Amino acid sequence: MAFTLDTTFGELLDNPQAKAVLDKQLPGLSSNPMVAMARGMSLNMIISMPQAAQLGLTKEKAEAILAEVNKQIK
Repeated sequence: MAFTLDTTFGELLDNPQAKAVLDKQLPGLSSNPMVAMARGMSLNMIISMPQAAQLGLTKEKAEAILAEVNKQIK
């Protein structure tokens, strides 16, 4: 199953390969205390929030992360 922008943040965090890519691309994101609130949100929902851009998570960055994750899990 490929991850998409409709994938929840929790699904990405629960996958060790995806979590590793997230930590590489956005250091400290998976351990941020605010993550618990975002677990049920899709990436589309998260990147539409101004706080995401402050953390460096743009739509382009999210797509690049997903491409890297999906390449690793095939």
